[in-house]
Amino acid sequence: MSAKDQISRIAAVIDIGSSAIRLVVAQLGDGNEWSRLDRAAKPVSLGRDVFMTGSLSRESMQQAIAILTGFKELLRGWQVPTESVRVVATSAIREARNRDTFVDRVAIRTGLKIDVIEGIEENHLTYLAVQHAVNPMKAQFSRANSMIIEVGGGTTEIMLLRRGKMAAAHSLRIGTVRMEHEVRPLWASGERIEEYLRENVRVSQELLDSELRMDRIRYFVAVGGDARHVAHAVGTQKGDHYWSVTRADFDAYLDKLQDSTVDQIVRTCNVTYNEAEGLVPALTVYRLFLEHTAATELIVPDVSIREGILISFALGSDWAVERQFYGQVIASAASLARRYQYDEAHARQVADLSLMLFDQLQSEHALDHHGRMLLEVAAIVHDIGTYIRASGHHKHGQYIIQNSELFGLSRDDLRVISNVVRYHRKAVPGASHPEFVALRREQRTQVMKLAAILRIADALDRGHAQRIQSVQVEVGEIDVILHCESEGDISTERRGFDLKADMFEQVFGLNVIVA
Repeated sequence: MSAKDQISRIAAVIDIGSSAIRLVVAQLGDGNEWSRLDRAAKPVSLGRDVFMTGSLSRESMQQAIAILTGFKELLRGWQVPTESVRVVATSAIREARNRDTFVDRVAIRTGLKIDVIEGIEENHLTYLAVQHAVNPMKAQFSRANSMIIEVGGGTTEIMLLRRGKMAAAHSLRIGTVRMEHEVRPLWASGERIEEYLRENVRVSQELLDSELRMDRIRYFVAVGGDARHVAHAVGTQKGDHYWSVTRADFDAYLDKLQDSTVDQIVRTCNVTYNEAEGLVPALTVYRLFLEHTAATELIVPDVSIREGILISFALGSDWAVERQFYGQVIASAASLARRYQYDEAHARQVADLSLMLFDQLQSEHALDHHGRMLLEVAAIVHDIGTYIRASGHHKHGQYIIQNSELFGLSRDDLRVISNVVRYHRKAVPGASHPEFVALRREQRTQVMKLAAILRIADALDRGHAQRIQSVQVEVGEIDVILHCESEGDISTERRGFDLKADMFEQVFGLNVIVA
């Protein structure tokens, strides 16, 4: 690779967190490989402002802008092109009432564009990084249940995997900076902190238990700077990018820290005051989740959300990134549907038929790979509303999805999916439907196309008997003819088709016929 090519393959990520702004500069290699060239971190008080008052203070904004200006100079020294820099902000900026003002000021003063990401996207990016770091253990993860957890300043990100497949993903409002505000009078006592946290974590543990039995989790993956500190102190390096810490060593180390003051932690652990203040609370959260699992060690990868973003740079395109976790998104959707006792055979059949129609109607709908994934998710969860009541289950399903978290999907994605589910039967979208009208124009168009396809696929399995094996689509000037390969009598499906073809014909302007 020439010197010019090497410069063009340098990328940088800036992460604006609750207690610090961090930078990593890396040289991207082939595939999803990278090597760090530089890293930097500066403490800020953004989280304290937001979690105490709801807004960023003028002083904190100025401090953050000064740090970002300094990072911009560092990037100029590395000759990192603007298009190879991504700036992300997490929970503190996400929750700030004046976040738009902050984002605008940063753009004007530094030229940096901030991408405020949701907690569930943090999960996705962290997963990419962890997957890379612990790749030597891929076979073990595919045979056992595992948990990935990262305790941050504002939130705790959790992923549960059942034999390597995503069972659930959550962003919990538990974070070291947030906790400091809520229990400041107790902060001097490690035991009091643990008592407070145990009650707050208990509710989350019950939720996780309903999705994947915690006592059946074999591998516990702890992500984040606090976990890395313990790994370097009492752990053993197992691979190029991860360490192992036995459960006994972790407990002993935390017990020792709980008996120490912040000043003592700063001196003995060689950390800043900012890091020392959050160390015991963060490690306590790890322990409270760890003790409910069957894990005998903590696996600590030397990665963070920043490395996940670097991998997305290395992979090149959004679709390349999606391919890395597409299966996990679908597994997460199936896990959600399973909680609501869905008809798995019917849902999978409708999903398969939907994708057959989507692929063969590409010239008509012009949607991309991401739209295809949203359709598959919608097909899997389209009937979960029947858990509440069969009558009006399309509306109940919309409500469930709007208030759920699915790995790899943003809140905008969930709004689209929930509307697709809403219109898989009964009425078509109208001006009197507020959830549909609230979507952006391009989202409304996407919903109508996907819902029209889903209606046809659902009709083709109206009897929930999976009689239709495949569909060949013939597109004409005014008609779309579906040639179905089937087993047995499909008269029930034909009747259902007649009831559900209306939306497809309105959206695509074509008559649709089952041959």
